[in-house]
Amino acid sequence: MQKYIDLVDSALRECVKIKDNPQKKIYEAMGYSLFAGGKRLRPVIMMMTAKMLGKEPEIVLPFACAIEMIHTYSLIHDDLPAMDNDDLRRGKPTNHKVYGEATAILAGDALLTLAFETAISCDFEGVCKKSVIRAAAELAKAAGADGMIGGQIVDIDSHDEDEELLKYLHSLKTGALIRASGVIGAILSGAEGKQIDAIDGFCKNLGIAFQIQDDILDVEGNEADLGKPIGSDAENNKSTYVTLFGIEKARSLSEEYTRKAIHCLDIFENSGELCALAEKLIRRKA
Repeated sequence: MQKYIDLVDSALRECVKIKDNPQKKIYEAMGYSLFAGGKRLRPVIMMMTAKMLGKEPEIVLPFACAIEMIHTYSLIHDDLPAMDNDDLRRGKPTNHKVYGEATAILAGDALLTLAFETAISCDFEGVCKKSVIRAAAELAKAAGADGMIGGQIVDIDSHDEDEELLKYLHSLKTGALIRASGVIGAILSGAEGKQIDAIDGFCKNLGIAFQIQDDILDVEGNEADLGKPIGSDAENNKSTYVTLFGIEKARSLSEEYTRKAIHCLDIFENSGELCALAEKLIRRKA
């Protein structure tokens, strides 16, 4: 994964440079969270998808940066006292603990708007303009009320989820941006029909497996590896795959959804990287 991470990190640093002007603080706050670490999972999926479809990963780089900005903004806002009220993120004080709540809110807002500026202001050589517009619409939907934000509000309002509601919640809150990563990579690479459906299926199943592993790590993970306290789900009385099914069944479900994800890519000859990524994610410790 590291070659993709290095590629997107370099591009992100070009997008978010600290400027010597009166609003310098907002760029500092944006960069603080954007470069605090993380797996860059969503950009990696997007770039691996492009490569699987025979394109250079750089073709999707503006959208890869955009989706990571949106993911980071969501983490800044999730950590706020009005939401999860977390003190640590990736082993560092959360954005509002360093810059204050008002600046943290604005830093998140600024990353969200910069994401779309970055995604649509580049000259996409060899990519149909309609595909760029279609990809931007996919990104907006995944980030909005029928995507990540929708999942967040369901999470806030629901405390006694059954399996179906829990799956629905995470298909939006966690899964929407993961799904968009693969679909946008496919759209910008010129894929259509069955190819997009297959990548969509891969990402949907991968998103569920990823969330189940998160639930498992919140119970038996290591705080040093995770960069945040464990046990927060139980402390906040949140329903998770672990509370509904227990550790062993949750682990079995994670394996099952990973198998389903990999099976979706059977129509492709060059899916090795994405399949290996899926396997890696359910073995992760952070």
